[in-house]
Amino acid sequence: MEKAIKWLKKEPMVLLAALAALAGLVITPPSAALAEAIDWRTLGTLLMMLCVLEGFKQENVLRPVVNLAGRLRSMPALTAFLVFGVFFSSMFVTNDVSLLIFVPLTILLFRSAGKEHYILPVISMENIAAVRGSLLTPFGSPQNLFLYGQSGVSAGQFMLHMLPLCAMSAVLLVLFILFLYRRDLGEAAVYEEKDLMAGGDRAKRALYLALFLLILLVIVTRTGLWPAALVIVLAAIAGFDRRLFLKVDYALLFTFLCFFVFSSSITGNPAIAGFLERSVAGREYWWAIGLSQVISNVPASIVLYPFTENFAGLIYGADTAGLCSLIGSLASVINYRIYVREYPGRGGAFIKTFTLVSWAFFAVVVIPGLLLSRWDFFA
Repeated sequence: MEKAIKWLKKEPMVLLAALAALAGLVITPPSAALAEAIDWRTLGTLLMMLCVLEGFKQENVLRPVVNLAGRLRSMPALTAFLVFGVFFSSMFVTNDVSLLIFVPLTILLFRSAGKEHYILPVISMENIAAVRGSLLTPFGSPQNLFLYGQSGVSAGQFMLHMLPLCAMSAVLLVLFILFLYRRDLGEAAVYEEKDLMAGGDRAKRALYLALFLLILLVIVTRTGLWPAALVIVLAAIAGFDRRLFLKVDYALLFTFLCFFVFSSSITGNPAIAGFLERSVAGREYWWAIGLSQVISNVPASIVLYPFTENFAGLIYGADTAGLCSLIGSLASVINYRIYVREYPGRGGAFIKTFTLVSWAFFAVVVIPGLLLSRWDFFA
């Protein structure tokens, strides 16, 4: 029991999701229709992604990029490299995985350079980079994966509509970095040069890259053969690296399942569905931002999608919600957990800096996002 309580403290979203699912089953009793309403395709795709991306971490697929960071000798250059490393990698390996790679590296490098006072503002910018970089692609974040799968638009059309927000965010991140080092843009970073990541198994790296390409193909083409791809991915891992299954983030998968149950239950209740139908349509952008502060942007997207008329408003709102508070995005929670493991008792300092930096960014992008939400995805 003590271990279970300790685990739930580490994974508060799991408890919230489980309670939401139980509440949903009280609102609408279990039925065959409820089971059919669950998006099994998204869950299957997410399971494949979680397994392969865990392989990426174990085999240090991004090792060359990480070691390059250790050769930079200017603090602004190092910070830009780390922030944009998160920004661009999150487009392909998801925002949470990019943070798991780059935030510990940031702490390691800044400690060894004697620049720990920069860690909080820099990892706060990395959090923004993860949230705003990942919005470009259909597979950059869990909510994008779900909403893209539901939308029916092509990958090219999806990325075209997300590009303005992504490009604007990149420019703002550069300005934030320049502001951080405004007193000395040539500030030096001096630390011991060393290989920062141990090597992995080449054969396994090749395997995970091949499986990753297979998953991207499944997502972009929306093929009905996704169950076959799931079998191939799981069988390949079972044959080459079965211990990997013990390290996969099943908590995120379970969270998704619970919120699918909750969303399906809400949709199946006439009174609640009627209220959301009247309230959400036309206000998707603000509903996505607001509800995400209560249950995070992934479950908010799942709950709100059935009542959405303006798809752009929903996805722009969900991808902006992570800038408002720690709970607005699961990626932010992951960032917080990494930091407090390294600096116990400093959670309050993290939240203070994170909130200040994120709200400064949010204040700039929130209105452009609202204006862009009038751009019809399906035109």
